[in-house]
Amino acid sequence: MESPAVTVAITRRADPSRQAEMIAWVNAGTTLAEDFPGFLGTGWVRPDQTSYEWHMLYRFADEHALRNWEESPQRRWWLSSAEGFVEHTRTEKRTGIEGWFDPPRTHEISEAATPKAPPRWKQAVTIWLGFFPVSLLAAFTLNHVIADLNVVLRTLISTLCLTPLMTYLVLPQITRLLQPWLRR
Repeated sequence: MESPAVTVAITRRADPSRQAEMIAWVNAGTTLAEDFPGFLGTGWVRPDQTSYEWHMLYRFADEHALRNWEESPQRRWWLSSAEGFVEHTRTEKRTGIEGWFDPPRTHEISEAATPKAPPRWKQAVTIWLGFFPVSLLAAFTLNHVIADLNVVLRTLISTLCLTPLMTYLVLPQITRLLQPWLRR
């Protein structure tokens, strides 16, 4: 059986006065990871510009590809280049969409300690609440530009644009807002 894709969520802490260094460091790590087979993408956010915390996500096609990156000399060099200004505070590894619905934790999560995901119908409602406005926005903006293309090409272009938007921006916001309802 094929191993599922793995998303890693990491929280790191850095002095807000060193934002330019942090951005350069994050971008260097992204550039290094992009060259590894199975790399599917990365993103990072901060609660606000004065925050010490940087929340980062990266995704690999399977455990083997992730392990190749995590055990690589490139990654070791990259991590060591931040000594003195970046503090690692939390790591979580997840497979599947359920990871979006889990509250942040302050420790490594093992398979046995994984909290129960909300019922599938709540997950579906949450995803739809994000998907509908994003799809509507695309219908009013993107679809005018690509209207003359065949349906396969239009669908390819729109999903390539909307999937990262949903994954890195919309779903994290929606799940944070709906967390009390999702956990009931």
